[in-house]
Parts: sequence; C-alpha cells; structure tokens
Amino acid sequence: MAQPSGEFRQEAARTRGGELVCGGLLVGVGAPEGSEVRPCPEEWRPRPRRIERSEPARGPADMAGRAVGPLAMGAGPADLPMLDREADVAELLGLLAEGRSIRLVGQAGSGRSALLSAVAEAAADLAPGGVVQLCGHRRTAADLLQDLFAATHHAPGYRPDPGQLAAHLAEVAAVVVIDEAEPSGAELEAVLAAAPGCAFLLSVAPGSPALPADSRLRDHLVAGLSRAACLALTARLAGRPLDVEEKAWAVDLWFESEGLPLRFVQAAALLRQRDVSVDALVAAEEDRLDVFGAVQGPVHHADPAVHENALRRSVPLPSVAETASPAVRLAEGLSEPAQAVLRLAVALGGECPTAPHLPALIDVGQGEAALAELADAGLAVSIGGHHRLTAGALDLLAPHWPAHGCVDGAAQHFAWWVGHGSVSPEQIAAEAEVVIGVLLADRAAGRDAAVVRLARAAAPALALALRWGAWERVLQLGLEAARRSGSAVDQAWFHHEAAVHAICVQQPSRAVAELETALTLRAAAGEQRGVAGARRMLDLLRAEGRQLPAAAPVTVAARGPVIRKIAARVPRRLRSSRRRRVILASAALLTFGVLGTATAMTVGTDQPKGNDPHGRLDDVGDSLNGPLPVPHASTTTQSGTAGTGGSAPGSPAEAGTSPGPSESGPSHSPSASPTRRATRSPGAEGTDPAQPVTQQPPAPPQQPQPPVSFPPVNVTPPATITPSPTLTSSPTPTGPSTPPSPSHT
Repeated sequence: MAQPSGEFRQEAARTRGGELVCGGLLVGVGAPEGSEVRPCPEEWRPRPRRIERSEPARGPADMAGRAVGPLAMGAGPADLPMLDREADVAELLGLLAEGRSIRLVGQAGSGRSALLSAVAEAAADLAPGGVVQLCGHRRTAADLLQDLFAATHHAPGYRPDPGQLAAHLAEVAAVVVIDEAEPSGAELEAVLAAAPGCAFLLSVAPGSPALPADSRLRDHLVAGLSRAACLALTARLAGRPLDVEEKAWAVDLWFESEGLPLRFVQAAALLRQRDVSVDALVAAEEDRLDVFGAVQGPVHHADPAVHENALRRSVPLPSVAETASPAVRLAEGLSEPAQAVLRLAVALGGECPTAPHLPALIDVGQGEAALAELADAGLAVSIGGHHRLTAGALDLLAPHWPAHGCVDGAAQHFAWWVGHGSVSPEQIAAEAEVVIGVLLADRAAGRDAAVVRLARAAAPALALALRWGAWERVLQLGLEAARRSGSAVDQAWFHHEAAVHAICVQQPSRAVAELETALTLRAAAGEQRGVAGARRMLDLLRAEGRQLPAAAPVTVAARGPVIRKIAARVPRRLRSSRRRRVILASAALLTFGVLGTATAMTVGTDQPKGNDPHGRLDDVGDSLNGPLPVPHASTTTQSGTAGTGGSAPGSPAEAGTSPGPSESGPSHSPSASPTRRATRSPGAEGTDPAQPVTQQPPAPPQQPQPPVSFPPVNVTPPATITPSPTLTSSPTPTGPSTPPSPSHT
C-alpha cells in the first residue's frame, strides 16, 4: 500500500468527494452540506461485465488475500506444507464437486483458515467460474454479496440493488471461499440463495449458531492434529529436531490442547526463545573463557554441540500452564518494534494497521518485519489485507500491555489519509476495521472532538469504497460523539448522512425520520444550504409520482447442477442398470414360484420381460430412474390366466414399459415354450393396453445379442402415452447395435 508523502500534521484534512450509482440512484458524496441522492439517468447507469477467468483482476478477492503466518499453507518457515489434512481436503473437494456448500467449524486455533486456503488452491479447476476468495471479517451479508459481485463483474463505483444483484449473481458458477464469515441464520442463507449456481466453503468463529433444519450448508468439523503431526509441526517451526525432554513436553501439550495447531505454533516460538537464551549462555561462557583463560573459566568441551545441549538442559522448559496461555511470555520475548506494534494492536481492539502507517503512528520503520515476527510467534494472523491478533491473545495481553498513548494522533493521521487524493478506495476499504478501532479507542479515552473529526472524514470515503457496513458503523460512532460534545451542526450532518445511507439500503421510513431530524437541527443552527438539501430529498421521497426508483423484485433462480463431476454420472447409470436387472430377475423367480410354472422355462436362459403384474417390484426396481406407470384397470383382470407362465396380455411389461436388451439378458432360447413365446411377441410391446392381444404363432429362433447399456429413462405415465398401430407390425429398434426383429402378422 502506497503511503502518501508530505507532513500530514501540517496539512488540513480534506473530505473525499465523488459519485456512485446505487441501483437506480445517483449518490453524490462529500458535499459540504452533506450527500445527496437523486434518480440516475438511464444513460449514466453502468453496464456490468463479467470478469473472465483469464483476467487478473478479481475485485475484493485480491484485497482479501491469503492468510499469512505459520497457520497458512506455504506461508510459514521453510514453506510448511499441510500436515494431517489430506483426508479433509479430499472430502471437501468431493462435496464441492457435487455442488454442496460446507461450513467449517471447530475450536479457536484449530486451523480452519489453513484448511480453507488449501482447499481453495486445490479447487481451482473445479467450477467454470474458478475460485473466488472473500474475507468475512467484520462484513455484513450485504457486504459479502457486494464483494462477490465486484469479484466477478467489472463495474467500478456501482452497487446494484437486491433485484439487480440477484440477476447478476445467478449467472455465476464458482467456488466461493469465505474466511471468518460473520453472518448466520437467515442472513447467511440469503447469501447462499443469492448465488444459486455457486458452491460455498466458509469458516465461522467458535460458538456460531447452529444451522437451521432446511439449510443448504452442512457442517464439517476441523479437529486437532495427530500426535505425530504436532511433533513434526513443532520441530519444523523450531528449526531443529526435538530432544527427548522436549518431545515429552510436546506430548503433554498435545494431550492438554487436543492437538490444536495454534498451540504448537506458539510452543515452537517458546522453544526458539529458549534457544536464544541458550545462545546467550554459550556466548557468555566463550567471552569469559577468552578473558580469564581455561584455569578460571569453565571446562572447554571438544564438541560444541554437546556443550550446547548441556546448557539447554539448564534452561527449564515452560510449564503446562504457561504453554496453555503463552501470549504474555511470547510478548516479553519479542523485539522492541514488534512489542510496539503489539501494544498498538491491543489499543485498537486487536486490529493491526498495515506497515505503511506504522512510521506515522508509533515511529516503527521496519513495519513488515515487526508484523512478520508477530505472525511467526502465533500472536497475529493476516486476514482481509491487514493483521489482527489471534483468538484469545487480546484478552490475555490487555491487562499487561496498556496503550501508553500510542493511539494519540491516530485519528488525525487517518482523517488526513482517507481524504488524500493518492489513496484509492480499495486501500480505504482494507483499513476500515483499523479506522473503527481508532474511533473506539478515542471514544474510550473521551476524545469526542477527535472522533467527530475522523468520522466526518472517513464516512464519505467508506461510502465511495462500497464498505457500507463500516460506513453505517462510523456514522453511529460519530453521532454519539457529536451528542456528547453538544455540537448541533455535527449532529445534523450525521443525521443527514444516516438518511442517505437509509435511502441507499431501501429503508424510506428511517430516511424520512433522519431527514426531519436533520432539518430541525439545521434550521435551528441557521444552515440555509443544509436546510435546502434536506428539503430536496424529503420532497423527492414524499412527492407522488416522483418516488425514487424502486428495487426490482428479487427472483432466485433454480439451483442447477452447474458444479458436478461428469465422470460420476456414468458409474451411476451402470449401477442403476445392474440393480434393475437383479431386481427383475428376482421378480421373475417370485412370479414363477407363485404360479407354479418354474418347470416351463429356466430363468438363466430366458428372463421374462415383465414383472409382478401389480407393479410392486417395478416400483422398487425403478426407484432410481423415475416412477413407472400404473397398469390399466382392464389389464388386471388378465392376471388370473397364468397357465402360459408369462405376463398377462395388457400387463405393464407389454404396454411399452419392458426393459431393454441390456436389462432382460439374451434373446429367446430355442428350448422355450411355444405358448410362452406367443405371449412375449415383439409385436405385443406396442399394442394398446385396452385391446386384447391375439396369440401369435411361434417365432423362429433368434441369435443371442450382446447386452447394450442405456441411460436411465423417466417413463411417462400411461395417460400421456399414445399407442401407435404401426408398432404392431414392425417394432422400432432400441439401439444402433440391435438388429430389427422379424415382424409377425
């Protein structure tokens, strides 16, 4: 992120101004009297264009980035691979390939973000739209949908209304990966429903509400690592093999922590700090040996490694209690720049500013190295373009690491920064959580004037950056500070901006109330231009026939199998055909046993083309391929004439529902009964079920044909079947490899 040049403390803060399109509205932001909303002309409305996979720009996905630090795949020391997660990655890829949506749950520090990153990398070619990675930290459901739209469409400065957004996202077929998603319940289901062609993979914080019964999501528990994986992770992060004592210490930690990866990242950092202490002892002894000689100094060992191991045993390992909550001990072993950054993050509620801001805030020149040190120690993780403290670190460090004035002047710095012309809206969106952290810190310190100044500068910038969840939060904090300070002018400005936000999110009742309050305050303060602007928007909201453009109705497209493993369809058909043939053979045996005609023919040489005339077994055998037609009422009367050993004339087997050659086996055997052959005439397959079928003379023997596999076909109910009289004389072949049967008169 580029840091603007210049002495910001001597330059007055400027308000960022501009225009954006929200649905059918044109929103002018940053005017001195406040923002204004008016209908957008049709020719000014953007025409969003889909971003192809070959294009490098991916919208907010680039700003979200991947997690960094030892917890992420390939981001730790020595480019650590994933450990003990192969089965999880394979299972999640299989579910995503079927179009399923998964929610990763687990304890804090279980490695959900690392698993998310690994699956996202492996699923690159799984969907037509590729993989879209989003950051869910402090994002509302509307923000997530806007980020997904910006990542898949090129339309800068445009935020569609819900109806337009649903129409654009209905065409997207991608794997959407969201780290630390905060919406839950109905809000989360609305996010999934807005993109019906996408498969979602998201991680949620521990303690998130359970999924509803009709949810499209399914939970996947991210458990701890195995003992071998934890020992390997600790040794790799420590940079050396573990000795016997350290292995026993790590095993005790594994039993206590249930194999959470974050605990072993922090344990490896404790071992590295212990190695630093050992190196200090070795250096001290070498210095004494050089000064005083071998007589007064310690005994010099021939092997330095043996001497180092002996000194390492003199430094005790951390206790189990210290290893369970190591944040304070780890913080004490950091360098001074890293400690300064950590103290600033604690003061900002766990949010770390990006490196270019650190020289202006705490006079730390090597901000990247300080942030990397925090990540290597397991105290911080990168998400959404900036670092934040890991779970539990803020609560442990807050009592021991007070602010000490490190946030003094932060509001002035960011008020100047957000209004600088060289700062892009994407950079402002990435620092939204840090700006809110500065506002909260100044509010806690009682600096209301600083809160008002920063809120008035940051609100228009966040609106133009399309971070409307943060925009609303900044307006709330600014209004609270303006009320405490008693400034009527500032209160009127925040009420006016809150009304503009309400209009943009389609809450006209709240917008009218906010505008009336702003109008009253500005009239009392004598702000004529502000009064005129508030009245214009009130007239626009209230005037009949001049209403603001309404949102298009939200239409959720039907979810189709856009993400599906094509190779899995063929085995399914084969399994379906095999199952049907087995059930048909069982039906034939049952029928012959009941009718007592098993001696007339053998099942292995000539399988019947029909099933039980009452349709019970047909319903079971075709459960994978669709329902079968119910026999006509007149056909059931023929079931009593079973002396021929075959299906009755007019049964479902002869009404056009008999299985194909691949399901009924070879053709008729020469040893078959003539009577049986007469009832199974090919011409009878196309006859009308309501007409009796005359007995046909015996057909000449036919050569056995090879079986042909056919895809499952959904059979139409008999009410919609129109029998063709031409089929009685010349049946239509069922496949290219089946020769036509001889016609019978």
